[in-house]
Amino acid sequence: MAENDNSILKLFGFELKRAQAQKPKEKEKLPSIVPSTDDDGAGYVTASGSHYGQYIDFEGTQAKDNAQLIMKYRGVATHPEVDAALEDIVNEAIAGGEMENPVSLNLDQVDASDSIKKQMQEEFDNICAMLNFNELGHDIFRSFYVDGRLFYHLVANESNLKAGIQEIRPIDATKIRKVKQVKYKKDVKTDAKIVDKVDEFFIYQERTGSNQGVKLSPDAVSYVTSGLLDPQKRQVVSYLNKALKPINQLRMMEDSLVIYRLARAPERRIFYIDVGNMPRNKSEAYMRDIMTRYRNKLVYDANTGELKDDRKHMSMLEDFWLPRREGGRGTEISTLPGGENLGQIDDIIYFQKRLYRSLNVPINRLEQEAQFSLGRSTEISRDEVKFQKFIDRLRKRFSMLFFGILRKQLIMKGVITEQDWESWKNDINVDYLRDNHFTELKNTEILQDRLSTLDAVSSYVGEYFSREWVMKNVMQMTDEDIQEMKDQVEAENANSEDEGDDAFEETDAENMTTQSIGESNVRRYSKPSRK
Repeated sequence: MAENDNSILKLFGFELKRAQAQKPKEKEKLPSIVPSTDDDGAGYVTASGSHYGQYIDFEGTQAKDNAQLIMKYRGVATHPEVDAALEDIVNEAIAGGEMENPVSLNLDQVDASDSIKKQMQEEFDNICAMLNFNELGHDIFRSFYVDGRLFYHLVANESNLKAGIQEIRPIDATKIRKVKQVKYKKDVKTDAKIVDKVDEFFIYQERTGSNQGVKLSPDAVSYVTSGLLDPQKRQVVSYLNKALKPINQLRMMEDSLVIYRLARAPERRIFYIDVGNMPRNKSEAYMRDIMTRYRNKLVYDANTGELKDDRKHMSMLEDFWLPRREGGRGTEISTLPGGENLGQIDDIIYFQKRLYRSLNVPINRLEQEAQFSLGRSTEISRDEVKFQKFIDRLRKRFSMLFFGILRKQLIMKGVITEQDWESWKNDINVDYLRDNHFTELKNTEILQDRLSTLDAVSSYVGEYFSREWVMKNVMQMTDEDIQEMKDQVEAENANSEDEGDDAFEETDAENMTTQSIGESNVRRYSKPSRK
């Protein structure tokens, strides 16, 4: 669609003003013939030097493919096996607590004043309140996992940006996509096309596949993706992408198994009817009369649970009626046995396990017969450890949603600057409420093993091993942990000494009082009695 009207090219939504003195990133200053690649699956469009002649593919195949792919993921998520896996993943990632928030902001490593930290914490709580994350956190994370992306429209008053974000509205992932507009310039020496500028924006379409859309400002949209791309690096895929083939194979095997069992389960009779030398028409009429007279007349209705007389219909699962001409063995009734080994479902179990592996959930969690056991950490399988690491990666990726909104909120309200965020963003963390018993048991067991080893080598400290070596190699403590522990021990020893001195003074006072009382009693009782 050619854009000839400049008004159409204006972005909808607010834009944050960047400082003019801010230097561009080093990688942006270096010349290149290709734009930078990101894991957001943004589509690239080429723009000429002027507004006229720009081309934006509103009805391109990428938008349709994204929408179809997302709808396919949502359909897969409704299957019972996949839904059970999703519930395990989401419950581990977002632990709900009646008195505790599922997420919290950790600013311990941020080198900022207490007042700024307090404001940042307040704004984070405000963002969680606008997202209604305490109640909807489970659903939000599930949508992120299933769709592979989340989009939110940040609503703010453009005439008063200092008031910050007023509302956060979710956007259907099938109706929005990110676009990067690349502008080139020619190199004077080589005459090659070099990337001059890359403009980013979002295209929102109310109806997917239509030729109309709205360009949204990148500052007015906050989003997070799974970080997984297809082999062509064109589309963002969901974590369920690798489960598409196993789930289709499993459904096909289950359907074929049902058809086979329905066809082979019942025992059927074969009636050989002697028709003699009757003509064809009379023999067929005679066969129909015999069938009507002797076939099963009562059928079971599975919908109502009733027995009905149904003589008009005959299915292939019922008895067979075959004519036998003169010279045969006469009328005969034989039995066709049902299928054997119908209880063998090894192929179904194979595809189920294959599906479970594709969902990144330990198989023992999804099996119906498996029982939940809180044993020692030595009994925890490697799959549980891998699963916990997978959950941690999901949490880290999902935190980018909070970081994107928090950054814009703090800059709009003037709490921090863009430079402050760039210097602090690696030190800001989002802590998630943990509810993993396996992790707790593992950490407890590891600590017990380290303490046992420490007990064994304690007699050799000072002769063969140093205390610092034991703390680093046995207790697996870092230099920061060692220094922090030393400071805490010294502070506790100082407090205990002060308490000891106070207790000693009190004891001395009590002893002196007791001694004085005792001496006075001795003197009193040692005095000569008067007669």
